[in-house]
Amino acid sequence: MKVRYFAWVRERVGRAEEEIALPEGVTTVAGVVSFLKSRGPEYEAAFANEKVVRAALDRVHVRPDAALSGAREIAFFPPMTGG
Repeated sequence: MKVRYFAWVRERVGRAEEEIALPEGVTTVAGVVSFLKSRGPEYEAAFANEKVVRAALDRVHVRPDAALSGAREIAFFPPMTGG
């Protein structure tokens, strides 16, 4: 699965995107976050406050409990403000 990171999530992870093989049993956005946090301190820092990081599956905004359901891309980004 392609994983893309934006804004301060990208800065903390140290990369804009990567391809990852998800372990069996990871079936939701929250599961992806948990898996990523286990990959090292940079991911732990990026997802330290999971409630503020937003996600999109194949460019559609989703909630943490959303099923991956064959999605090819997941993107993570901080909340955006208008102006």
